[in-house]
Formats: sequence, C-alpha cells, structure tokens
Amino acid sequence: ITPFHASLVLFIGKASGAVTDPVAGFFISKSRWTKIGRLMPWMLACTPFTVVSYFFMWYLPPFVSGRVAWYLTFYCLFQALTTLFQVPYSALTMFLSTDQKERDSATAYRMTMEVLGTLIGAAVQGQIVASAHVSHHCTVNPPVNTTDSWHDTSSFPDPLDPLSHQAKVYMIAAGVIGGVYLLGILILFLGVKEKDDPYALNSDRAIPFCTGLGLTMKHGPYMKLTASFLLISTAVQLEQSNFVLFCTHAADLRSHFQYLVVTILVSAAVSIPFWQKILQRFGKKCAAFGIAWMTPFAAMLVTIPNLILAYFVAFVSGLSIAASLLLPWSMLPDVVDNFRLQNPHGKGHETIFYSSYVFFTKMSAGIGLGISAAALEFTGYKPGICRQSNDVILTLKILIGAVPAILIFVGLFILLFYPITEESRRETKLALEVLR
Repeated sequence: ITPFHASLVLFIGKASGAVTDPVAGFFISKSRWTKIGRLMPWMLACTPFTVVSYFFMWYLPPFVSGRVAWYLTFYCLFQALTTLFQVPYSALTMFLSTDQKERDSATAYRMTMEVLGTLIGAAVQGQIVASAHVSHHCTVNPPVNTTDSWHDTSSFPDPLDPLSHQAKVYMIAAGVIGGVYLLGILILFLGVKEKDDPYALNSDRAIPFCTGLGLTMKHGPYMKLTASFLLISTAVQLEQSNFVLFCTHAADLRSHFQYLVVTILVSAAVSIPFWQKILQRFGKKCAAFGIAWMTPFAAMLVTIPNLILAYFVAFVSGLSIAASLLLPWSMLPDVVDNFRLQNPHGKGHETIFYSSYVFFTKMSAGIGLGISAAALEFTGYKPGICRQSNDVILTLKILIGAVPAILIFVGLFILLFYPITEESRRETKLALEVLR
C-alpha cells in the first residue's frame, strides 16, 4: 500500500485504540470480583484474540485492491484489544500491595521487563525478517551517470505475492511474537495473585464511571501529572519516531542506526533500577528532572553530527526515556491514594484513572506522529529515496533538537506545581492505614 495509506492506517488505528480506553475503563469498573480476580478475566479473555489480530496484521492477503481495508481492520482491532489488556494490566499494580514501596518496586520491575521485552521482540522479529530487506540500494557508490536515480528512485517494492519469501518470513515472525504473547499471559496468570480493594468497606459503593471520570478530571494532582507527562511523552515520541530518519538522512549514519536503536533500548533497560534508587533517595519530582538530560546532547548531535557523539547521545537518550517511562507509572498510584483519601466511601476508581492515563499516553503518541508527518510532508519528504532535500534535513534537526527540548522544559515546569511530595505521601499512607 502507498505511504499515504499506511500513515492513514496508523493514525486511525491509534485513534481507535485511544477511543477504546474510556470504554474499557467503563466496563472494567463495573466488573465483579471472581475467583481469579476482577482484572485477570479481562486479560485472559482478550489475549487469544489479540494474538490472532496481530498475526493477520502481518499477513499478506491474496487480493490487492482491498489491502488498505484489510490492514485498517486488523490494526484497529489489535489496538482495541491491546487496550483491553493494557488498562487492567496497568491498574493491577494497585491490587498487588498496599505498601507504597512495594508498588514502586513492582512498577520498576514491570517497566524494566517492558523495555527488555521491546528489545528482545525487536531483535527476534528483526532477525527473522532481515532476509526480506537485503538491499544495497543506498549503500553502494552510485555511478557518475546515475545521480538522478540515486536521489529519486524509491526503494519500495511492487505489491508482493502472498507466497513470496518476504511474505512468509513476516508471517513466521508474527507467529513467534504471538507465541510470546501466550507465554506472557501464562506467566501472569500463574505468578500474580490479585487482591480485592483493601481499603473498601462493605458499605462502600462503586463510583459510577461518568461520575468518576468527572471527579478524575477535577482532581488537581492528576491533571498536573497528566499535563506534564503528556508534553514529555510527546517529546520522547518525537525523538523516537525521527531518530532513525535523522541518522539516515541528516547525520549520514545509515549503517549504524540499528546499533544506535539497540543502544537506546539497552541503556533504558539497565538504567530503570538506577532511577528507582534515585526516586527513593531524592523523591519522584526531583528524579523527573533527569528526563531533561537528553536535550543538550541531542542539540550537540544536531549541530555536530559525529559517530561517537551519536552513540553517546543514544546512551543518554536511553537514560531519559527510562525516566519518562518509569516515573509517571510510579507517581500515578500516589495520585490514586490521594483521591481515595478525599473520597473515602467510593471504590472502583482505579481503572478510571488508569484508562484515562493510557488514553493520554496514546494521545501523545498520536500528537508526535501527527507533528512529524505533517512537518515532513510539508517540507517535501519522499519515502524510499536515498538523499532528502535540505528542507527535510533541517526539519529533522528541528524535530530532534528544538521541539522536544521545548516540550520537555514546559512539561517539567508544570510538574513543579505537582502537589504530592514525599512528606505528603507518608501522611497519605498513615491516613489510609487508619481508614483501613
């Protein structure tokens, strides 16, 4: 399918996933406790369908004219089913322990495994499909009389045969990743025991979803946290989505970008325990300012494109990305506790908070994708060609350097007004123990 149709599929798919978040929160908040918990049945039920939709998302149908509709259908379905898993899975943190330190430790462990899973999944799928991308289109020296083709020839292939080698390796990769999905849900089911709301009294009633959503949107700590990390997540999305393009077209590091991406992921994975120690020692608000580390080094890479500097920037970016992944999920349980203290006779609000926050994180991804696509389209970016215009290169530098820096600093400025400190956390913990 054409790049335009591919972008349309991605945008609509992300939007469908975002719309599913409040819907998932609505139904999950009304679900009843079962022998295996209140959240676990949702995750068990949606995983097989998620695996099927993921496989068909990478399947090449035998027809050509309806492929856009095919990929749009299964990508939207995959995004919606992933949401039905992600919302209860994220909210599960609140039902593992009442101790704040234990929840913070569980969050750090979860995010470390998530980044490692991303790294392993990218490596496994990348190795399986590597044979479908063996091409020296942009790595060989062009003949003197073929300069125009070197600049303007697209590397996109013609529509593929469903029985071709390229199609088969993508289906094999999809099957392997689908098997990992099933292994993951098996480990979760056998290894995690969900606890019912430990603070709820028998007389307490579940907060209606619409009422709870209204109270959530009026809760000051939650709105400040969400606004701050919406901007920060958008900045990180801009960095992530444009880093490969920047290395390929602006920094002339085409042969190194795979290793730079691996450097980012490895740095993020190994640094999450470090950030966990930092937030325990200095507090979560203080640790959040470590996210800004990537901005000066990204600016240096934009002005001085250098291989050694690129690897250093990748390492530092991994540190900042780890902080941006860990801290909001570590701070969100504190917001939920604060809300519980202000609304002591309501229950079932956890999934409302988590579904709303998942919605905002997906919105940040959509904003980042939209900004990048619009800016590159406006400046004349042409997918597949080896050399882009100077306007495109300048746009990539701005998307990597200036825009993320502004978004991060504005987000951190908003976070200064986030009212939950380490002292107020301890006070909330004591008050909730009394309530319990």
